[in-house]
Amino acid sequence: MEDGSRAAGRIMSGRACVLDPAAAGELEGRGYGRPEDGRLVLGDVEALYLVYAGRLEIRGSTFESLLRRCEKEDPDIFAKFLIYRDLRSHGYVVRDGFGFGRDFRVYEKGRFGEKAARYIVFGMDEGGRERIGSVHKKVVEMARMGKEPVAAVVERRGEVIYYRMNRIEFRGP
Repeated sequence: MEDGSRAAGRIMSGRACVLDPAAAGELEGRGYGRPEDGRLVLGDVEALYLVYAGRLEIRGSTFESLLRRCEKEDPDIFAKFLIYRDLRSHGYVVRDGFGFGRDFRVYEKGRFGEKAARYIVFGMDEGGRERIGSVHKKVVEMARMGKEPVAAVVERRGEVIYYRMNRIEFRGP
């Protein structure tokens, strides 16, 4: 698969897969999917992004039909897609996170495969309710893992705003 061409994909066992070894190898080298049984298996948000960007064509699926299928499994998939798309469009390699909700491991530009992810980006909705204790717990756990926590707030218009999170302890005199 050369730049500008589309990889051919199929839905197999409910997952988007790339079967062609050359296309699978190129995508994997760019931080997409994971190899499994001689094919590259893509996560839902990865497949959505690649279809949206014109880099993947899944037989019998459009972006909209793929999104509808994914929403049945994960009601938050569109918000995850918006965050993922924004990070990828800025040149970051983005992988699934560690289970903090809508979270992703984000690698420094040009460092994928060399070093572990530097950031964990977790999504929040503008106007959504999140307990401060819950956010604090996430930030502390991410920092304990040696990662820089970043909140990605998805605005109503679909734009994503990022906030670096730090733990601060206030002490009295």
